[in-house]
Amino acid sequence: METIVMEMREAIDFDRIRQAGKILKEGGLVAFPTETVYGLGGDALNSSASEKIYAAKGRPSDNPLIVHIADMDHLAPIVTHIPEEARALAEAFWPGPLTMILPKSDLVPLQTTGGLSTVAVRMPSHPVAMALIKESGGYIAAPSANLSGHPSPTSAAHVIHDLSGRIDAIIDGGDGDIGIESTIIDLTEDVPVILRPGYISLEMARHVLGDVRMDPGLSEENPDLRPKAPGMKYRHYAPQADLKIVQGERGRVISAICSLSEEAAKQGRKAGIIASDETLGSYLGIPGDPVIRSVGARSEEISISRHLYGILREFDDLGVDNIYSEAFDTPQIGQAVMNRLIKAAGHQIIDV
Repeated sequence: METIVMEMREAIDFDRIRQAGKILKEGGLVAFPTETVYGLGGDALNSSASEKIYAAKGRPSDNPLIVHIADMDHLAPIVTHIPEEARALAEAFWPGPLTMILPKSDLVPLQTTGGLSTVAVRMPSHPVAMALIKESGGYIAAPSANLSGHPSPTSAAHVIHDLSGRIDAIIDGGDGDIGIESTIIDLTEDVPVILRPGYISLEMARHVLGDVRMDPGLSEENPDLRPKAPGMKYRHYAPQADLKIVQGERGRVISAICSLSEEAAKQGRKAGIIASDETLGSYLGIPGDPVIRSVGARSEEISISRHLYGILREFDDLGVDNIYSEAFDTPQIGQAVMNRLIKAAGHQIIDV
């Protein structure tokens, strides 16, 4: 299959949007930018299109897809009812990086929801995504546009690397603003539950709804879990290298990462270090010449989420064998960054 790349970094090309919309209406797949990461889109109401998404990504078929809409009026047809909590969250955060889980209507095929009676829905804020959704008929099912298990794509180049030849088209809308996937809130329980943390934090959700809790499974690895939302069960966001997170007091973390990197070099392995702007200089001069990258400044949290996946992919390109990352417990988005790192590391955490 030849994959068409449509460039829209500077402005929306509505002729190409119509072309991409036609591909989706005919059951094809189009990768497109959102404010979080790139999505791999198919017609959410077409079961065969959803099956194509799973096949292109190599994604387990019980891992639900998120349905993207561009109009609040399009929510009612795909759910059995809209609770007041959903209306309040939509008023506060849509369009934006928030996904809500609601009971699905019969309009949404089980192939889209991973066999579940619930559907995950969000309204992205990226103008290219909004234009494509409207042009394609109003409902696009879209997980991240990467091979399953790989770091999510924050640029069209990442999508091309993973999916060129597997899908019909890729819209290049530049780099993502946030860089990690949307927050997912389950509204089918008595108390709203965050199943996946993101830019919309627990505190932000509580400010709107009052009582909201984090899913206890976020800190555990449960192979028997049937995922109710993307990213809950399987190892995700992972580089090819073995990744370990080192957490504790800053000085001890730096010392431990230096020692681990030096030991890896002695054993003939290439090490990579994920630091912050504040600590980058502390790793210079380590024997073995590890690859050192700053993910951003702790004082500017969004820079950390924006660069994380790109650095993991860069380490793959450079042939790194072992990655040692600092922990990032920053106030708003740190929990989401740590969730992605822990998944990518397969829950390998070193306390110092």
